[in-house]
Amino acid sequence: MNKGLDAEGGPIWTPDGRFIIFQSAGGMSWTRSDGSAKPQLLTASKSLQIPASISPGGRLAYTEQIPAAGAEIRTVQVEVPSGQLRARDPETFLKVTTVSSFPAFSPDGRWLAYSNAEGGLYEVYVRAFPDNGTQWQISNSGGVIPVWSRRGHELYYRTEDQRIMVASYRVKGDLFEAEKPRVWLEKPLANIGLGVNFDVAPDGKRIVGLMPPEGTEPRETQSHVMLAMHFFDEVRRQAGGKVK
Repeated sequence: MNKGLDAEGGPIWTPDGRFIIFQSAGGMSWTRSDGSAKPQLLTASKSLQIPASISPGGRLAYTEQIPAAGAEIRTVQVEVPSGQLRARDPETFLKVTTVSSFPAFSPDGRWLAYSNAEGGLYEVYVRAFPDNGTQWQISNSGGVIPVWSRRGHELYYRTEDQRIMVASYRVKGDLFEAEKPRVWLEKPLANIGLGVNFDVAPDGKRIVGLMPPEGTEPRETQSHVMLAMHFFDEVRRQAGGKVK
């Protein structure tokens, strides 16, 4: 998740599925999901910006790295005048320890879940949006990448040992009450550090996850790239010099 400033990644969909916003050199960019237009810059920054979630009302939550001061979760209203995405002035939501905070709006846009490592261990928290100063801790033994179910009152996240957990919750006025998290999947996901390796389908019936390759080979040999040098010279040799 902590990519260089020139990297492109971290794509997220707009709620209507028409656009994709992603991390890019110099800020965040957007493009049409049908490939009908070239990517364009949405926000400009010399610091690393990672888009994470969009509320039903078009509010984009992202994390921006602050030199020598950790990072901030920020939000910005995204509009679509004349079929082009435009961002208004951003607002700071919360200061966090690193850009790997994964802010995520609830389906109704009233709550923002995120990860933070104030005590050295990443945990998942929830705050009201707009923030009223109250924080609820969801995970109890480490957690990152909160993902809301769109069909039920459940909040998923991933532990540091790559297991998917889920916590049921209920809302009473301005209070957010979460039950004790339970294991949703015992089998660990593929370990890609702080990269996003799972998501929940819109109907809430399936989870897509990046699983480790099966087999007895060492991890180093399961995922690798082979580079063939002087390929065409070898083809010519095999063909008796008849290939030009």
